[in-house]
Amino acid sequence: MNKHYRVVLTLVALLSAGLVLVGATRADEDWTRFRGPNGSGLSTSTNLPAEFGKDKNVVWKTALPPGHSSPVLTATRIFVTAHTPIKDKEKAKANYQLSVIALDRATGKIVWQHEVPRVNKARLENVNGPASASPVTDGTNVYVFFQDFGLLAYDAAGKEKWRVPLGPFNMFYGYGASPILADDKVIVPVDQDGGAYLLAVDKNTGKTKWRIDRPEVISGYSTPTVWQPKTGPKQLLIPESFQLSAYSVADGKRVWWVRGLACEMKSVMSFDNEYAYINGWGFPLNQPGKQIATVAFEEGLKKYDKNSDGMVGRDEISGDDPMSKVLSPNYGFDAFDLNRDQKLDAKDWQVFRAMMASENGLLSIKLGGQGDMTASAIRWKYQRPVPQVPSTLLYQGVLFMVNDSGILISFDPATGNVIKQGRLQGAIDKYFASPVGADGKVWLVSQDGTVSVVAAKGEWEVLSVNALGSEVFATPAISDNKIYLRTQDTLYCFANQK
Repeated sequence: MNKHYRVVLTLVALLSAGLVLVGATRADEDWTRFRGPNGSGLSTSTNLPAEFGKDKNVVWKTALPPGHSSPVLTATRIFVTAHTPIKDKEKAKANYQLSVIALDRATGKIVWQHEVPRVNKARLENVNGPASASPVTDGTNVYVFFQDFGLLAYDAAGKEKWRVPLGPFNMFYGYGASPILADDKVIVPVDQDGGAYLLAVDKNTGKTKWRIDRPEVISGYSTPTVWQPKTGPKQLLIPESFQLSAYSVADGKRVWWVRGLACEMKSVMSFDNEYAYINGWGFPLNQPGKQIATVAFEEGLKKYDKNSDGMVGRDEISGDDPMSKVLSPNYGFDAFDLNRDQKLDAKDWQVFRAMMASENGLLSIKLGGQGDMTASAIRWKYQRPVPQVPSTLLYQGVLFMVNDSGILISFDPATGNVIKQGRLQGAIDKYFASPVGADGKVWLVSQDGTVSVVAAKGEWEVLSVNALGSEVFATPAISDNKIYLRTQDTLYCFANQK
């Protein structure tokens, strides 16, 4: 038989079996986790629309319950999580029903939807919600996490494969990170106040592969990135409170770390396999030049411990000096009270001092090493105000960052020098979604649902501003020349209709 003919027959057989050979490319390209391929926020899609809206360049749109989780994709499915408000008749107050939703990627129709029990009632602050963690998929199965339940796995047809109840959790704002896949493991970072850990379970069975306690970590909300060094096994890179840490994918052991991050991390790092770019913001008083002096715990007791119980109570804070103002219940006390007992002990006080000593900023950090790499790894720092939540985007040799009020800054990633800074006119609002890039463009979505599209270059320029008319907390997904964008009530699929 002719060799070429045999190859053709093999291709036909594989396609008939559903083993599409482009699947390998699709697995790398598709948006299978929060913020796309390895958290980069990038897609190779082309011919993407700069202008779109409720009735413009819409392939389909589907009404959904609210949720902050971002859509993730397989070849045929889209997965999201949601929370549906329900009325508790007995308690006469609002409550929520958690759910996992699978949609047909071609049509947007809901294929299946499963409810998840709300076992815990974890802490939530500000705009965070009970369905914030984005799903992750291996191309067939989907893995979801809820702070009020834990981990669950479903196959493509919606059949539950396994569940791992976890919690309750103790993050100041509530859970914000998303699970990821690394080899055969589902990885969950639990950055919480007291009892922080990193968990890896077998993606096929849900059984624990390893669990690593991280006693030095406090509340954090960053999703990990997988990094493959030039030599050695894969590592998980996690922006933690005060530091970037690298853990072995194989056994969870910490390999190296770099101190100097903000006290509270929410963003996903951008990276180019040699350097990481990470922004973090804690308090306004963490801006260099605005930090306040603190005192040792013993001095704090002398100042505040009125009932002499060896702790500083929430009701014992008084004074007009800067430290007292920061410790007051109206400002930072609850963030320092790690176990929420209304009192600060010696450990709480230590964390308070560390949080006040940390600095906000955007850092460029060289990847790799062994142990503490702080002295040599930090390449540059940008310490003017940075965003609370959105990650940076490294695209076409430029680093992009959007601040609240719609201030977009482009950087030279090699030096940290600002190339251009300007306000996105018509999109002046808070930002929770992270920027995404493809087709020579960058998409930036504000909380009120205004989408700015800019040219992906250092001297960026606004190409269009599109209003969706509903709040957006989810990061868009881009794949197969389409944009999938979730508002608080609708999932849209946009594409050029020409």
